[in-house]
Amino acid sequence: MWIGWIEFDLLLGDVHSLKQKRGVIRPIIADLSHRTEAAAAEVGAQDLHRRTLIGVSVVATHASHVRDVLDQAERMLVERHPEITLLSARRGLHSSSDG
Repeated sequence: MWIGWIEFDLLLGDVHSLKQKRGVIRPIIADLSHRTEAAAAEVGAQDLHRRTLIGVSVVATHASHVRDVLDQAERMLVERHPEITLLSARRGLHSSSDG
């Protein structure tokens, strides 16, 4: 079993409140979850209105499939959401046999 994750550090566009932030990131998280069939959630910077950390995770039989899904999530985020700026993306990939 392979477990992979990617964490996106995002700068949001014209957002002036936490309420507006939720309105921007909720559809992004739903889009990531739906289109990649992976789990997605806001995982950091919840108290900042123009920044967020969104995490995506996937479990699969093969490492190549995990990498493909994470690549797809990153491409989709950049292509489908021009209102945000991707500041960085960090990844991890682990096997269940990694003691």
